[in-house]
Amino acid sequence: MKTQIIGCGNLGRGDDAAGVLVAKRLRQLGVEAEIQSGGAFELLASWDHHERVILIDAVVTDSRLGAVHAWEGHPPRLPEARQFSSHGFGLAEAIRLAQVLGSLPRQITVYGIEGEAFAVGDAVSPEVLDAVERVAQQIAQECRKPIADNVLQMRTAQPQ
Repeated sequence: MKTQIIGCGNLGRGDDAAGVLVAKRLRQLGVEAEIQSGGAFELLASWDHHERVILIDAVVTDSRLGAVHAWEGHPPRLPEARQFSSHGFGLAEAIRLAQVLGSLPRQITVYGIEGEAFAVGDAVSPEVLDAVERVAQQIAQECRKPIADNVLQMRTAQPQ
């Protein structure tokens, strides 16, 4: 299944950089990942023709700073979150709009990293930086697993 990974956010707005930082870390780990602002229309256009999409963004759900949330489904059931990120009409709205338009990817996973500092010029919180690394490692592992499973299946299927 063709997977597209998109890290959303804004490097200049503190914890809103979480998704972008995950995408950058994934690239360092050898995993393809896009960086986007997280605007709904940009997301809709980019995931067209992809069966599976993994989205990473900062969220505010009143959980502890740096908490990692994961939602999956068709569509994923996202909680009502207060929005402090730089994209007011963003990820959640893109998913709802894609559902209405019938252009929702077959599988969507959303990783939300709990943030609290979103002002222009804020530094990324240490807790968010820790979460960025955890999420990047988890996604990288998920992306490598099907390859390893396929190689193992091919080896066991070959006649001896």
